[in-house]
Amino acid sequence: MWLRRAFYRWMFPAVVVLPLWLLVGWGIFNAGGWAFLWVLFIAIPSVFVGQLALTLLQRARPSARETGAASWWDVLGFGVWHALTIAIGCYPQTWFPLLLTAAIVVGLGLFWLVLRQLWSEAGTAGVGIRFPSSVTPDAQPDAPRRAPADGDVFVIQEKPASER
Repeated sequence: MWLRRAFYRWMFPAVVVLPLWLLVGWGIFNAGGWAFLWVLFIAIPSVFVGQLALTLLQRARPSARETGAASWWDVLGFGVWHALTIAIGCYPQTWFPLLLTAAIVVGLGLFWLVLRQLWSEAGTAGVGIRFPSSVTPDAQPDAPRRAPADGDVFVIQEKPASER
């Protein structure tokens, strides 16, 4: 449970840390001028927006809010995506295209996974207002309803007469 809670808490700092790592990694590993333009205009905004959207979708799930922990699927998906993002920030010349493709595919798969989890939990929550199924003894279900007149008085009881 501690790992799932740690991932839950890590999600918002990751919105800033992962894009920042791409910039810092560019400086450390001397990736070049074209890589700097790619980092500045494509990588940083896309990682920032993607991580923020995925974090907000993950936090929208009722189970994540109640437990304060990510699901095991979240830990797996975000762990792989973050590891790939960190590896991209090292700018390996031979592995860069493969790592970038894998990070994009995993990011899209993670988006689908988080949406699927949110949808499945929203489906079990129910829609609309729920009313008690018990019928009070005073109610007459077969009686025809009429439109209320201006002088009608309505009395609403909080508790049934049998509980007083």
